[in-house]
Amino acid sequence: MSSPNDTGRVSYTLLISYGLIGLPLAIATLPLYIHIPNFYAVDLGLGLAAVGIAMFAMRIWDVVTDPLIGVLSDRTNPKYGRRRLWVGLGIPIAMAGAWAVFSPPESAGIGYLLAAGMLLHLGWTMVMLPYQAWGAELSGDYNARSRIAAAREIFVIVGTVIAGGLIAAAASGEARGDALQLVGLILIIGLPIAGIPLLLKVPDHPPPTQQSQFQWRTGLRVIARNAPFRKLLLSWILNGIANGLPATLFLLFVEEIISETDKSGLFLLAYFSMSILGMPLWLWLSRRYGKHRVWCGVMIWGCGWFALAPFLGAGDVVLYGALCLGTGLALGADLVLPASMQADVVDVDTAEGGASRAGIYFALWGMATKLSLALAVGIAFPVLDAAGFEPGTGSGEGEWVLMLLYGVVPIAFKLAAVAVMWRFPLDAEAQTALRARIAQGEDA
Repeated sequence: MSSPNDTGRVSYTLLISYGLIGLPLAIATLPLYIHIPNFYAVDLGLGLAAVGIAMFAMRIWDVVTDPLIGVLSDRTNPKYGRRRLWVGLGIPIAMAGAWAVFSPPESAGIGYLLAAGMLLHLGWTMVMLPYQAWGAELSGDYNARSRIAAAREIFVIVGTVIAGGLIAAAASGEARGDALQLVGLILIIGLPIAGIPLLLKVPDHPPPTQQSQFQWRTGLRVIARNAPFRKLLLSWILNGIANGLPATLFLLFVEEIISETDKSGLFLLAYFSMSILGMPLWLWLSRRYGKHRVWCGVMIWGCGWFALAPFLGAGDVVLYGALCLGTGLALGADLVLPASMQADVVDVDTAEGGASRAGIYFALWGMATKLSLALAVGIAFPVLDAAGFEPGTGSGEGEWVLMLLYGVVPIAFKLAAVAVMWRFPLDAEAQTALRARIAQGEDA
């Protein structure tokens, strides 16, 4: 098999074949992190605090599964591809977990939610971690990696919009349950169909050497010394919490503060549509000014829009719509630029350690992603519960806490992420030098 392409030329066929599976995977994402907590807590009557703890616990489960799958996807090297193997194994497990989570029986309790969620997260990990590492290995070019990440995230956003559209008009608990069940059905049909071009058409490059992939003690020391990776990971966690809080609280904010529940689908459509429209802008700017500088600027941009949240009230549809458009534009950069930089920091390890450990790097990245989302849920729901917030009661103190969690707290986390990333050392020139070192090592 051939080695990764460093020329920057990536065909549209490859981009589509690689990115397509992001669509069904994303169909589960929005409901899982926004609608499922609200559905189990409010519609099924399990309570905000209990569901918040369960959602946190099922993501802590990923602390075990993420590094395990990451290591295994690096170490196994069958003739048909190490990433391809684990994606193929994970698809049926993700399908079973998705159906269990999105189509619960009437008697479902916290134990059921936890078990079903753990099954879904296991399958999701088995697909997502090798899939992301696979994308990082398709090209060694600084800017081509951004295009590959963009192709994946465009399909992710389209899938998210589809999921949001399916359940946007569902006002009652019973209607929401039917809509969530439909999401699960579409997922279990679409996931294997979208997986076919990935498994058949996308090249799965072998590691540079067979021996180096087993030197994990040396590899972990290299990871610990990888300063760009540490900076990027910390920034990703901080920004992930900043984005996770408003995502978790979106439905409650629209229902309780804006009082326009029937427009929640329109707000989501505006948000995600702007993220797609903004991607070409961020790709162009990153080629001129560097990925990390543009990302920092975008996070500051997002802070300005979140600052509107405490000033919103019932009927402020236009202002809240503007907030959704502004933060949606920023989302495109949040999805593409850090994902592209993930591949760049793996080059530091490859150049210094002589191995191909993208799987373990993306496992740590996946753990950080889920940790940030878990912290968002684990912070938001218990704090609201402690503040005496009850949906539909119009409690003044509880609503004020909701506004702070939705708009003010994310600003603090985003500014902290900017402070960490501002002096990020890997620009296009530094990454090109790393690729040259890697090529010299392979030729030696």
